[in-house]
Order: sequence, then structure tokens, then C-alpha cells
Amino acid sequence: MILVNTDYISGKKLEMLGLVKGSTIQTKNVGKDIMQSFKNLVGGELTAYNEMMNDARALATKRMVVEAEQLGADAVVNIRYASSAIAAGAAEVIAYGTAVKFMGDE
Repeated sequence: MILVNTDYISGKKLEMLGLVKGSTIQTKNVGKDIMQSFKNLVGGELTAYNEMMNDARALATKRMVVEAEQLGADAVVNIRYASSAIAAGAAEVIAYGTAVKFMGDE
């Protein structure tokens, strides 16, 4: 599956199949959440949350790809990511784009 954030794939004619998306809501365990709150006091990178967001983006992308495969897509174009805080220490990540099928070369 080809994944791009442009609305085209160079050299390919595309048939648009429709919007596909994948999402997840992730949180860290209480122990890591407490440790990260201490980090707020002294400053620095919140590595546990960074890890959580990377895992969330990967899972949202995987779910988007599964949805695209169910439509028979060869690629997903114009991919975007969005995130929002759901609760303290929890975040939703959504990946979305347009599933396309190759119609040949331009």
C-alpha cells in the first residue's frame, strides 16, 4: 500500500474510491503518568507521552490501511493526522485520506 500526503502519485492515473480513516485513543498507565507529571516540574521531553503518540499514530495508520484494503485500494493519498486530548494523559489520534486505485500510467 502506497501512502502519501500529496493528492497525486507521480506518473499514475487514479480512480478515487473514497475517504478512509483509522483512529485510536491511547493512555499511559498510572505509574508512567505520575512520573511524567514530575517531569513537568523540572522540564524536558515527556518521553512516555512521545512514545504513546508514536504508537497511536502507527495504530491509526494501520487501521486506515485496513479500511483502504477492504475497498480494493492500491494507495491512500492526501493523508492527514489529527489529535486531541480526551482526558488527562489520554489522546485520540485519527489518520485519514483518500483511497485510490491505479488506472494506469499517465
